[in-house]
Amino acid sequence: MSRKRKSVKEIDIDESTVQEIQHVLRARICCNEVPENLDHLQDQRRHLMDLIYRCATLGESNSVLLIGPRGSGKSMLLDSVLDELKENKKVSKTLLTVRLNGLLQTDDRLAIQEITRQLHLDNTVGDRVFGSFSENLSFLLEALKRGDKETSPVLFILDEFDLFAHHKNQTLLYNLFDISQSAQTPVTVIGITCRLDVIELLEKRVKSRFSHRQIHIFNKLNFEQYVEKFCDILSLPPSFQPKHIVTHWNKHIQVLSEYDSILTILRKTFDLDKTIRGLHKLMVIPVCGLSSGHPTLEPVDFLEASKIHSTDSKAAMLHGVSILQLCLIIAMKHLTDLYEGDPFNFEMVFNEYQKFVQKKALSIQRFDKAVVLKAFEHLVALELVRVAEGKGTRIQKEYRAMTLLITNSQLTEGLKIYPNCPSELKQWATNTITS
Repeated sequence: MSRKRKSVKEIDIDESTVQEIQHVLRARICCNEVPENLDHLQDQRRHLMDLIYRCATLGESNSVLLIGPRGSGKSMLLDSVLDELKENKKVSKTLLTVRLNGLLQTDDRLAIQEITRQLHLDNTVGDRVFGSFSENLSFLLEALKRGDKETSPVLFILDEFDLFAHHKNQTLLYNLFDISQSAQTPVTVIGITCRLDVIELLEKRVKSRFSHRQIHIFNKLNFEQYVEKFCDILSLPPSFQPKHIVTHWNKHIQVLSEYDSILTILRKTFDLDKTIRGLHKLMVIPVCGLSSGHPTLEPVDFLEASKIHSTDSKAAMLHGVSILQLCLIIAMKHLTDLYEGDPFNFEMVFNEYQKFVQKKALSIQRFDKAVVLKAFEHLVALELVRVAEGKGTRIQKEYRAMTLLITNSQLTEGLKIYPNCPSELKQWATNTITS
């Protein structure tokens, strides 16, 4: 829906205030600062809050998976719950939190070292040698017992949970879930993953010890709410000083969100990526561009950022290939058009290339077949070409069925930005060489 464009008054902001504004907005955008408004996740938040609170105050053990697409707000939701619970003295004094990430703790040895470090038990372990992972973990939890012989509740957060399923024998998961079922040690395990089929990755013995609680998180924002988030993220908090700057700045952001050009950019971003993370990416460049000479955010800032983010990666990759590889891509493009999308092989590409250099490309160097094959294999490595699905890979590589992963529009865009591109190549790209 088109909205009438309003004029934006210049805001008189000194350099130090601009830096403060930039600092606040960068912290919110780049450091994943937890937003105050999570209305669309209230049910999931309540469920998660209850599980962690019961572990911290009543000693109830449990396990749960947070499942949802990347950028849907899984980590943000968990951080929001933990931030609120920290304000409760009963929870903050007793609950211990251990965060593990499947990208960092790639095996059980690294995992147990990180658990030891985060629980500050390095001196307790010392030079002890343990016979198994289970014995080591049990010792760590036993060492947490207070003077009254009660064990401090521990919250284990496993980010990229599906990667832990690839550890040998899934020992870490087995032991954590096993402890979470015991009545002796209050432990809650929270796994964060984007894989909907993650349960299928678990071994039978691990499944039997998992509570099978799952909290699914999906982005349900509509476009109007998306625009509201745009305003919320770029608005200054009431605590910011001076107060009159907050009023002027927030009014400016509200007016900015009503510009037709901004709404067009937001609609394009929303259609491609509805996540708040995608919105953050759009804001990074404009926010980092704030300065004493440019103290406010303008539509042109977001237009430039949108152009950068919408740059086609495949078209950009063509900027770095050689003239020979560009010839092969054009040859594959012609074969794809000629055979209406059916796969081709290297021999067909090489024959098309030979016809071109013999008849049309007097200024382009001709290469031997072995050199051309090497250039073709490099395109495969760049994932601009791949083996056709369902086709065997045991066939001799010159005759292996392949498909091109570059569209005609991407090729056209790539030729436009290619430095000193020979005119014969541009002409060949639009005209098929006939026998």
